Amino acid sequence: MTTAPPNTPRAATRGRTVTRAQRRLRDIARVKRVRHLVQLGVAVLILVAAVLHQTSGSGETPSVDALCPFGGVETLITWLTTGELISRTHPSNLILGLAVLVAAVLVGNAFCGWICPFGALQDALAWVRRRLGLPTLRVPRRADRILRYGRFVVLGLVVYLSVHTARLWFADYDPYATAFGLGWLFEFDLAAMWPALAITLLVLAASLLVERFWCRYLCPLGAVFSLVGHLSILRIRRAPSTCTDCALCNRACPVGIEPSKAQPFVSSDCIGCMDCVTACPVKGALTVDGPVLVGIPLHRDLERVSRVKAGKETT
Repeated sequence: MTTAPPNTPRAATRGRTVTRAQRRLRDIARVKRVRHLVQLGVAVLILVAAVLHQTSGSGETPSVDALCPFGGVETLITWLTTGELISRTHPSNLILGLAVLVAAVLVGNAFCGWICPFGALQDALAWVRRRLGLPTLRVPRRADRILRYGRFVVLGLVVYLSVHTARLWFADYDPYATAFGLGWLFEFDLAAMWPALAITLLVLAASLLVERFWCRYLCPLGAVFSLVGHLSILRIRRAPSTCTDCALCNRACPVGIEPSKAQPFVSSDCIGCMDCVTACPVKGALTVDGPVLVGIPLHRDLERVSRVKAGKETT
């Protein structure tokens, strides 16, 4: 048996040292792969539930409304204010809503980045846009800040109407329920469904140009998470002394926040996808830190810990 000389391309490749840039790209790909697999798994489960609901004449299986955390939030608010549950839901919907809110306090808004099937659909549209070479529409920063209040307008309207009608009013127009409920496939009725279909198609078309358009500007559940995010125990934190202001994290963020300007924690609009952390070329500049109490770190030595991780200081 013969072996290749050390100077052959094969041997050189085998013995090649992986550069820091290559490790970073590998980490980015690994995190994205895991996140997309989780999103795909959840989306498949939701679609299976929708098919079972549409094909079971007895209505024994839950609809996607009952599996939506925002339905649980609507139900919770209605129950607290009127003592009644919203129609078309089950008491377990309260448990789902509470569980998601508690999870948001514990680990931040990871639901939107890792679980939400409509977020996964928008990520898929972003992939399609890149594959087709379509341009990305960059919303001016000032307009972006104003448009983000749209989520709270939608939230206020939905809560008001849900409380006063005691029903899942938003479900008739919710792009998530429209796309994943599969009513358009099993019981298509253009006369009754055209408002929901029009809203969903407009949102998807906008999401093809502006990444995560719905999440940024209109999602009422995103508005709830943005508020609860201020209470999150785990937050992504920027270390100013380590950060080089390269802004690679800004370009990686799918919802258009600016981690490079965090002081020290990123915006509560963060969806916890971890793209900014993996894209950061400087170890310790962006990290997931905790415990945090209302935006205040409970241990005072965070800056030094970050510098130790970056290798700029010894323990």
